[in-house]
Amino acid sequence: MSGGEVAGILVAVFWAILVSFLAVALARLAQTLRATTKLVADVTEQTVPLLADASAAVRSAQTQIERVDAIASDVQEVTSNASALSSTVASTFGGPLVKVAAFGYGVRRAMSGGRREDEPAKPTRRTVIVGRTVPSARRGKRKKD
Repeated sequence: MSGGEVAGILVAVFWAILVSFLAVALARLAQTLRATTKLVADVTEQTVPLLADASAAVRSAQTQIERVDAIASDVQEVTSNASALSSTVASTFGGPLVKVAAFGYGVRRAMSGGRREDEPAKPTRRTVIVGRTVPSARRGKRKKD
C-alpha cells in the first residue's frame, strides 16, 4: 500500500465518521421537529376552546356594560329630576318657611321678655336681714314686730 492509498483510506474513514455524526444529528433534529409539531398541535387543540370561552366572556361583559350604561343613564335622569324637584320645593316653600321661622323666633323672644337665650338671666335681688339673705319673693311677707 502506498501513501496515497493510506491517505485515501483515512479520508474515507473520516468522511464516514463525519457522515455518521451528521446522520445522528439529523435523526435527533427530526425527533425534535416531531416533538415540536406534536406540542404545537396540542397547544392548538387547547387554545381553540379557550379562545371560544374568552369570546363568550367578552360578549357577556359587553352585555353587562350595556346594562350598566342604561342604569347609569337612568340614574342621571333621576338625579336631574330630583335636583329640579329640590329647587322647585326650595323656591316654593323656602321663602314662606323662613318667614314663619322668623315670626316664631320673634314671638318666642317677645314672650321671654326680650332676653336672648344665650344671655344669662339677671339675678334676682335679695335683701340682707341680720346677716342672712332672704329671696326677693319673701321680702314683702316679713312680719313686723
